Amino acid sequence: MNSQRWMSRQFFCFFMTWGIFLPYWTGWMIHTKGVTISEASLIMSLGLAARGLSTLVVFPYFSERFSSKTLLNGMAFGTLLAILCCIPASSFASLLAATLLLHIFYPTLMPALDSAAGVLVQSNQLKHYGKSRSWGSIGFVAAGMVLSIFTGALGDHVILWALLLGTAVFVVLSLTRAPVVLSEKPQTDPAKKGGMMKLFHIKHFGLVLVIVILLQAAHAAYYSYGYIFLQSIHAPKYLIGVILNIAVLAEILFFTIADRRFHSFSVGTLLALAALGSTVRWILVFAFPNVIVFCLAQTLHSCSFAMGHYSFMKYLIKHIPHAQIPKAQGMYSALALSWSTAVFTILGGYLYEIEPRYAFIGMIICTIPSMLLALVYRKWENKKEAGAVQLAR
Repeated sequence: MNSQRWMSRQFFCFFMTWGIFLPYWTGWMIHTKGVTISEASLIMSLGLAARGLSTLVVFPYFSERFSSKTLLNGMAFGTLLAILCCIPASSFASLLAATLLLHIFYPTLMPALDSAAGVLVQSNQLKHYGKSRSWGSIGFVAAGMVLSIFTGALGDHVILWALLLGTAVFVVLSLTRAPVVLSEKPQTDPAKKGGMMKLFHIKHFGLVLVIVILLQAAHAAYYSYGYIFLQSIHAPKYLIGVILNIAVLAEILFFTIADRRFHSFSVGTLLALAALGSTVRWILVFAFPNVIVFCLAQTLHSCSFAMGHYSFMKYLIKHIPHAQIPKAQGMYSALALSWSTAVFTILGGYLYEIEPRYAFIGMIICTIPSMLLALVYRKWENKKEAGAVQLAR
């Protein structure tokens, strides 16, 4: 069993659907279901809250009782059923209920896949996390670019059907053979078992978590309003998918070279660079609201998202024990990728209705503090490294 190939394929298939859901779902609700921007913002924010609860509580709970492969299969089937429930939804209440159900199952696939990758790396069955993760970004780009052609020709109603088809493909492929270590039921060792709070006993875990929470929260306006913002600045509709995927092309490039080029960089250095790139990105979008500058700013997604995510995975693999990986991933997914984004999606919605550009410049209230904290962590890392060198002498 080629674990590298299997992990790459799973990342590709999942992020192919994520490339449909993340940039287009808000637009689908507004243009197909007729909800207002404020209502769509509320639905997505509550969905993110449900996602956080699921990844923080449900995912770690089941990861202690089922194998990684069983968990991936179950969440994939649940996602498929939730998408089917979105088809008949016609009112705000029914659309909210269907989206909440979708957020319970669908986003847990992300920490489940990253946890599986972490287990494979720690068991020496996956040599290059970045290489496999780059295939996820390729899937994201491929889906978005193809979908942009269909939405331009047929309208936004095809978004739901594309998501349904992509998820069905993921479900079918999830039933195939996986690396043996992922099919093993977790062993419960009372001596090593501990709650999530035990993670904070690991040195600097709390600080690193706060930094990545701020980094990921800063994407709230882009994820929820990037699609309609491009429409507001008169980007050609058939090119919107291409423009959105510039960010993912930059992400692919980063993940492809990360293991080789950034292996020697400390976690603190990578986090500080990620925060700097994110700050510059949102300032550019605010200051120059035109398609060309937006495209240039998209390349900084390699810093704002990819480098931040890679930094956390690097910290996790190096410092978090095998049994605690699902809990750390669940906490990261809930706090960094869900709840913090939900809060700033609401803020971004209010700012967007005042002036679309304000939603993006508002995100620097996350990026600047994250950069300062990253520099503090980097300083502590340097002190520890200097101390280790002196001991070696």
